[in-house]
Amino acid sequence: MIETILYDGLAFALPLLVIAIGGIFSERSGIINLALEGLLGFGAFTGAFMVVMAGNLFPASQPAGIYIGMFFAMVGGALFAMIHGLLCVHFKANQVISGVVINILSVSLTAFLTRQLNALLFNQASNRFQLGVANRFTLPLLSDIPVLGAIFTKVYPFQVVILLVVGLAYLVFEKTPFGMHLKASGDNPHAVEAAGVNVNRIRFAAVVISGALAGLGGISFAYSISANFNPMIYMGYGYLAIAALIFGNWKILNTFFAVLFFGFARSAGYELAKALEMSSTFNDIIMTLPYVLTLIILVFFSKQNAAPRALGEIYDKGKR
Repeated sequence: MIETILYDGLAFALPLLVIAIGGIFSERSGIINLALEGLLGFGAFTGAFMVVMAGNLFPASQPAGIYIGMFFAMVGGALFAMIHGLLCVHFKANQVISGVVINILSVSLTAFLTRQLNALLFNQASNRFQLGVANRFTLPLLSDIPVLGAIFTKVYPFQVVILLVVGLAYLVFEKTPFGMHLKASGDNPHAVEAAGVNVNRIRFAAVVISGALAGLGGISFAYSISANFNPMIYMGYGYLAIAALIFGNWKILNTFFAVLFFGFARSAGYELAKALEMSSTFNDIIMTLPYVLTLIILVFFSKQNAAPRALGEIYDKGKR
């Protein structure tokens, strides 16, 4: 039971982590990103569509389908994030409203396009793209470690990719001039501009990166939760990622522990329901557990959070 909690919890936590890190990139630059829900959905739609297209045109490519999906999900998420970036950075729109509109647009647009593309290209009256079950693998030797060996058991391929991407994102965020400029843009953008760095360019790039990372998390959820893409499968995971990054105080390492908490709470709830032989009706209650925990955590820890000082502020060169 403990082993199942660990590997299922990790399979949920890692996609949530990469989405949350995307939010950190955007918000540490000064742009509020409530659009994560929409970005992960559109990214997952793009990746799933390309998987289905590749499978139909090149059947031999099916074993590599998950990697094709992850690549194009990142591309789709990044492209869709440009809308949020243009609205907030170039047109100086209200960032909260822009994020909400992006989320609504994503759900409506992906639902419409999924039905239309299935009908036109695949002669199917369906609102989903079938992805198939991702093959899981177990790492020898490491999986034999008592209890913790479960972390290396039944691993999805996307988990390895996410860990590599998260490592790269951490290095960019903490160890490069771009990361330094990004963080400064969210705290003191005028000082960044005075140093000769274009704040708007940094912020736009940060939003695009957040879209790419959200898309990767979205397609990972599609493979692990339902083995298909459907606009309705995400159930607020983008907002849960936002809660995780706030709980993590906009820091990558703290956010990692936050998503682990959410992931293990979710998998533990499922295992508890199975152990008590509860009816399937209780699954709906268990699925609310991460959100209930989010509310409790935010009540107790929100006063300790230190958001970027310029978060949500429209940057104006002439304003001091």
